[in-house]
Amino acid sequence: MSPEIPKSRQDRGSRIILRQPAVADGIRLWEIARDSQVLDTNSSYAYVLWCHDFSTTSIVAEHDGRPVGFVTGYRRPDRPDVLMVWQVAVDADQRGGGIAASMLTGLFERCRAEGVSSMQTTISPDNVASQRLFTGVAKSLGLDLKVGPLFAATDFPDAHLREDLYDLAAPSQSE
Repeated sequence: MSPEIPKSRQDRGSRIILRQPAVADGIRLWEIARDSQVLDTNSSYAYVLWCHDFSTTSIVAEHDGRPVGFVTGYRRPDRPDVLMVWQVAVDADQRGGGIAASMLTGLFERCRAEGVSSMQTTISPDNVASQRLFTGVAKSLGLDLKVGPLFAATDFPDAHLREDLYDLAAPSQSE
């Protein structure tokens, strides 16, 4: 059974379903990323492939049968106990209702049952919304949050800010 979360206050009673992505969701994930005007948009092929190869470490929020948000992630090859979150996106008209936090929490809980004990992501210093999101998720899950440098701006071939690593881990797992 898919977990359900109440829809945001402004939508009076409708529900969001959280589920694993399917290949057919790849197009919508690409559209949501493109329309976010914030994310680095990958090729449409990348989203279709992601839904195929990494569905167990990703999640989709669905409203009325249509994906309205997603989290893509993978288990780090060098540390399979770590869920690395690649992208988080929610349709503009669905933001503000806690969907992103619910997706991250639901995905982490699902992956925890498969041996994941911590979650990581990278966030640029100008992305305050993502910083708040991951700080709040760490608190709600009872995880310690450590932030440190990962990629310098000079690591990118284009105009890109540095990316800091956000590491959310159980208190005994923090390094």
